Amino acid sequence: QVQLVESGGGLVQAGGSLRLSCAASGRTFSSYAMGWFRQAPGKEREFVAAVSSSGTSTYYTDSVKGRFTISRDNAKNTVYLQMNSLKPEDTAVYYCNTNPPTQTYWGQGTQVTVSS
Repeated sequence: QVQLVESGGGLVQAGGSLRLSCAASGRTFSSYAMGWFRQAPGKEREFVAAVSSSGTSTYYTDSVKGRFTISRDNAKNTVYLQMNSLKPEDTAVYYCNTNPPTQTYWGQGTQVTVSS
């Protein structure tokens, strides 16, 4: 059974940092591009960042460019999202998935709350 388990969220003040992790089990994801997505209250889930299968290429939505960094460790089957200079508008539940997403792989996500 494939599982993607997100962790590392929490409550942080504006300007602070968090590092999210996504641990994959049930299959090897090293041949897949992976992404982070987020859903704020009352909004649709949106794309945040993606990393190629090798980790050499990364992509970001405009609102997080220069603040967030996505990376992966294929030996550990884990994807990371380093989030710096956090803003209240970054408050959301953050999810990882393949990119583009595979519907059956959505996990519970991890809550990130940024206070002003």
